[in-house]
Amino acid sequence: MPRKTKVVRATEKGKESPQAILHGRIWRFGNDVDTDAIIPGRFLTLYDPGELAKHAFEGTRDDFAGGAREGDLIVAGRNFGCGSSREHAPLALKGAGIRVILAESFARIFYRNAINSGMLPLVCPGAREIRDGQAGELDLERGVLAIGGKRYEIEPVPVFLREIVDAGGLVEYARGISEVTTCRDATT
Repeated sequence: MPRKTKVVRATEKGKESPQAILHGRIWRFGNDVDTDAIIPGRFLTLYDPGELAKHAFEGTRDDFAGGAREGDLIVAGRNFGCGSSREHAPLALKGAGIRVILAESFARIFYRNAINSGMLPLVCPGAREIRDGQAGELDLERGVLAIGGKRYEIEPVPVFLREIVDAGGLVEYARGISEVTTCRDATT
């Protein structure tokens, strides 16, 4: 009879995972921001996040590529990341230093691509009230974005999705999985 195994994830976190508290400038976007606006199709031959970042929101919001800094936050309305299912979109944002995106809702495929790339998409029902250029403090443990004395609640992220993001993305997460024999399995 073959031994049963339990899948165990490595405990070392990826160096690029979002910190528990982030301080950064708010980059505000509206509803239905599509992946073509995030990274235009003519740049899909690039795969390096740093190179993609130079073209993030090109033709849509040209000040983003040169102005975004590590720890800045994107805040958007409904359906962020709609359109084609290109993995380049979250990579371009990650290359620009963005680790967290807050929106009222996300396109399903973008949400998964963001997590798989090691970015944290957070649903924030009050996102429409947040203004561009404000300084924000995001407390991931408490699930709150604080801006100028006002607090915006964010929906909790399932633990297994946060583990993927903390590992640096799905590939790094998978590299940290090993099958080990448990004490119970050893006695069977």
